Amino acid sequence: MTHAAPKRATRRARSALLSAALLLGACGGDISRTFGLTRDPPDEFQVTTRAPLTVPPDFNLRPPQPGQPRPQERSTREQAAAVLAGRPGIAVGSALPNSPVSPGESALLAAAGPAPPPDLRSRIDEETSLIDSGSRSLTERILFWQRPPPPGVVVDPVREQQRLRENAALGRSQAVGDTPIIQRRQRGIFEGLF
Repeated sequence: MTHAAPKRATRRARSALLSAALLLGACGGDISRTFGLTRDPPDEFQVTTRAPLTVPPDFNLRPPQPGQPRPQERSTREQAAAVLAGRPGIAVGSALPNSPVSPGESALLAAAGPAPPPDLRSRIDEETSLIDSGSRSLTERILFWQRPPPPGVVVDPVREQQRLRENAALGRSQAVGDTPIIQRRQRGIFEGLF
C-alpha cells in the first residue's frame, strides 16, 4: 500500500495540471495577452490628427461687395501693359511699363550671374554625345558587357550598285526599287563570352 499512495498523488497532480491547462485554454483568447505579456500598439493607419474646432479670423479679409471687381483680377489694359513690358506674371498695378527695375530685382539678377548663352541646350547635347564608353562604371560594364549594335541599317553595296546599274540601263529613275540592306544576325546571350 505504500507504493499505491505516491502513484495516486502523481495521478492527481497530473490530472489537476491537465484540467488547469484545459480550463485556461477554454477561456478563449490568447493567454499571454490576458496576462499582459504582449504589447498591443495602436494601428498607425488609424491615428489621425484633427483640425482645430475654430479657425482664427483674418481681419484683413473683407467679405466681397456685390457688383465690385475682384481685387486679384486686373483690367485688360493692365494685362496688356504687363505683356508688353515682358513681365506677364508680375502685376503692374499703377507702375508704368517702362519703369526701371527695382533695386531688389537688380540685386537678384546680379546675384544670379550672367545670362546664359542662347545656344546652351545645343552645346550640352553636343558635349554629352561625345562621352566615350571607357568612362563606364564597373556595374555598367558588368550589366552591359556586350556593345550595342551601331544605329541605322547597313546598305549592301554590291546589290545596291547592281540595282543602280539596272535602273540606268533601263532608263528608270534611281529611286525605283528597294534599297538592299544587310540583315544583322541575332546574337545569342552567351555569344562572345567564351
